[in-house]
Amino acid sequence: MTQAPLLDRILQRINLQGPMPLSDYMQICMLDPAQGYYTTRDPLGTKGDFITAPEISQMFGELIGLALAQTWMDHGSPAPFTLAEAGPGRGTLMADILRATRGVPGFHDAMRLVLIEASPTLRRIQGDTLADYTPAWTDRIEDLPKRPLFFVANEFFDALPIRQAQRMGDGWAERVVTADDAGLSLALMTPTPLPELAHRLDDTAEGDVVEWSAPAQSVAATVGQRIATHGGAALIFDYGDWRSQGDTFQALRDHQPVSPFEAPGSADLTAHVDFEALARAAAPAVPSLLTPQGVFLERLGITTRAQALAKRLTGSALDAHIAAHRRLTHPQEMGTLFKVLALTAPGRPPVAGMTDPERPFS
Repeated sequence: MTQAPLLDRILQRINLQGPMPLSDYMQICMLDPAQGYYTTRDPLGTKGDFITAPEISQMFGELIGLALAQTWMDHGSPAPFTLAEAGPGRGTLMADILRATRGVPGFHDAMRLVLIEASPTLRRIQGDTLADYTPAWTDRIEDLPKRPLFFVANEFFDALPIRQAQRMGDGWAERVVTADDAGLSLALMTPTPLPELAHRLDDTAEGDVVEWSAPAQSVAATVGQRIATHGGAALIFDYGDWRSQGDTFQALRDHQPVSPFEAPGSADLTAHVDFEALARAAAPAVPSLLTPQGVFLERLGITTRAQALAKRLTGSALDAHIAAHRRLTHPQEMGTLFKVLALTAPGRPPVAGMTDPERPFS
């Protein structure tokens, strides 16, 4: 029996149950088993809806791999350890990480590879890409083995469901998804105090919009607890800033912005990451200073690597290589928009290329 279109099912739920939290709307659109965005397609690359740093250049994954391997050695080369990636896409980033670390003595022997992925479509692609490394899969961070964890997430947290609220007096009016004759839109609930936003009364004004993600904080808490208890480190790459401010909910289809409420399930839904919330949730793991992606990659030597690769290239291949380096690092492209947050166990050295703050929560 053919299932009703996703939009019709969302409308039916709203008619029966009333306005829908934005987090529920995102969850349905992205992960509905039959018609969700991630469960039914490969969204990456020039033929998909967006392109990520690993798809732009191998240099990105190579440098992350070497940073993780150096950090593994700095932390005493624990064995066995879990190397995990959340939201691995096609497996491109992990393939580059593993190729770059192949020559690190003991690293691959001690490694147990786990991919955190909910999409059956992407799992199949990852299995092909990483067939030589016998990865294991889980869709729950909580199921990661209880041993030293070296964790990487690139453009994972931005896709986790968010909620939004608008400041009204000393309360917050949550923004929810509703429906009328014109289709889906956002509406405001009655203002009420929200304990999870109590600390934001100090830095917001009337009418300001704040976003938060309970799923993102839950993932950060689990990763942080594993690292603090068993050792290891995490590297998180995403667009966003230290603290959420404003409406950043957005949709992308065919590399172009579209309305998040047009054709549910057909576009990538994301929001900027609140890195402060992740860092707080990850305690007692120690967060690094939030660092622009371009600065991090330059510290790891991306320009030297780019120059070495460029010696083998000519013509359009060389032009594409130069453009890729610029896109990853330049302040007007991904270099500043994307940030890097690292987590380590208390008392351990910082992740290579990162700096631990003296007071992370000023």
